[in-house]
Amino acid sequence: MGHITNPEQEYRLLQQRLAQKVQAAPDSPTLTKILTLLFSPEDAELARQLPHSFTSLESLSSSLKMPEDELNGKLTEMAQRGIVFDIEHNGKRYFTLPPVVIGFFEFTFMRTRPEAPMKELAHLFEEYFNENDGKFFRTHLEGQTQLFRSLVREEALPENTTEILDWERATQIISSSSAFSVGICQCQHTAEHHGRACDKPREVCLTFNHVAESLSRNGHARSISKKEAMDILLKSKEAGLAQTGDNVQRKVGFICNCCGCCCHLMRAMKTFDIHPGIITSNWIMDVDISKCKGCGECAKACPIDAINIEKIHEGDKKKMWAVGNEEVCLGCGVCSTVCKTGASTMKSRPQRVLVPETVFDQRIAMALERGKLSDLLFDNPERMSQRALSKFVSILERTAPFKAAMARESLKSSFLDALVKGARKKAGDLASTLT
Repeated sequence: MGHITNPEQEYRLLQQRLAQKVQAAPDSPTLTKILTLLFSPEDAELARQLPHSFTSLESLSSSLKMPEDELNGKLTEMAQRGIVFDIEHNGKRYFTLPPVVIGFFEFTFMRTRPEAPMKELAHLFEEYFNENDGKFFRTHLEGQTQLFRSLVREEALPENTTEILDWERATQIISSSSAFSVGICQCQHTAEHHGRACDKPREVCLTFNHVAESLSRNGHARSISKKEAMDILLKSKEAGLAQTGDNVQRKVGFICNCCGCCCHLMRAMKTFDIHPGIITSNWIMDVDISKCKGCGECAKACPIDAINIEKIHEGDKKKMWAVGNEEVCLGCGVCSTVCKTGASTMKSRPQRVLVPETVFDQRIAMALERGKLSDLLFDNPERMSQRALSKFVSILERTAPFKAAMARESLKSSFLDALVKGARKKAGDLASTLT
């Protein structure tokens, strides 16, 4: 790659590349400003050529026609700044261009960076997330498959319950992980720059497995032990934070401990009435009217304002009691753990919530729902043949016959299974790291 003669074009092309991801990034002058602060024109030129899936340094060196040592140095430096994501497996390094969320927004604000224009970036991200009636989140959260799911508090469940599975338990996610790290809550960090941060614990962003290894290696997060991860989970619960995890069953990459006042996603769900922004747990709030005093503690604690205190009539008497909005309730269980009378408990949802088994299942389902399948399947931007195939599939997936076929559950399931198998095969031995 030579001298950049048109920097504005590089940022425009990088925006287009980010827009192709399943976690879409709508075009915006605000995003351009963010990119110019995070990426140099040379960074943007290199980043936009990275495939959406993890690709080995050797393959990238070949396709980009750059010596491995030189490319490794450039990508390592970019990974340390949080604008490239890398993992290591069996002595090899793999790289990809991260999306805006979950991606370089988090990598930027998971730590303090005195050398970076953090306040300016915080204001720009806030503007980008909220401009045009929340277009970023509306685009990001379209479809039924999401990146985030709510984790119910195990202590809020009925005693001796056998209905909760291991992948639903935050404690089991931690126990079964191989590596751990913790970073600053990105949403609280940006809220500090806006002068509205709350007093909840700050270092509570937990990551696991290959994600933890990458973030700690690049200085975005602090490597911790399994015990410390458990202690942070307990401290977060005691502080009234809700647990939001990676929306997969296997190799969960993160657990966020969220407050409704700072969390960008929860705030967007409330402000723009976007549901589902976070996939619910398999549990939901249940209120015993005979025990409820209408004190309002559960309503105050609910991170997404899903509880109202309303009047009911008991004969000639009027009584206040808590009423949960079942269409909004995340099933996090925070309400149950703050209820002093035992009136608020958790019950099973009538229908179990479907959670993708692996990251392959998740991303392919998201791509199919969002019309991004062509971008996911043919993501080498430098190959003419892939651009042609991508255009063909893009046209196909917008046609009425294709949409009708995908509306049939049996066909959709078979189609997704075939794509997942293909994605795993393409990933090779790296698939064991991801799943």
